[in-house]
Amino acid sequence: MKEIRWHGRGGQGAKTVSQILAQINLREGKHVQSFPEYGPERSGAPVRAFNRIAEGEIRIHSGVYEPSVVIVVDESLLDSENTTEGLASDGVLVVNTKCSAEEIRDRTDFGGTIIVLDAITIADEAGTGFPNIPMLGAAAAVLGSALETAEEEVRHTMGAKLSSDMLEKNLVALRGGYEAAKGVRVGR
Repeated sequence: MKEIRWHGRGGQGAKTVSQILAQINLREGKHVQSFPEYGPERSGAPVRAFNRIAEGEIRIHSGVYEPSVVIVVDESLLDSENTTEGLASDGVLVVNTKCSAEEIRDRTDFGGTIIVLDAITIADEAGTGFPNIPMLGAAAAVLGSALETAEEEVRHTMGAKLSSDMLEKNLVALRGGYEAAKGVRVGR
């Protein structure tokens, strides 16, 4: 089973993309869970969201304490939260940042695999302005999901809510995040 913990701020869409990630893996025939954890609901407050993905039935119904993957949508949370708490030494830390992986390693003391991508620039260049979709692409790549499946789910989930132009921009952002992280797979 793979367990994922998302760190973001209210309004950045971490909860939304954790739900879409669950649906991507459901499309691929896996068993999934997706659930948020947050205090007072307000824009900008720290938010955590979680996923569990498994080949078989998931019987655990508790928080994620030892994630295989941690995804940090807002880099400022590296300084205010223990984002690597419980992260397996062979796990993957994915951070939205302009910093290098070595700079993130120095800030977090995490010795495992670190993937950095500038999701804000990817989103801005795609025309969406939100880093959550590039981070979803990176998560899908790290978890070994097919890009085509991720695109299908984004079309399905967001297609009715967005204009065709904005949907295409989100798909470009998704691809950008996927490309930035492909080649690295979580081990467990």
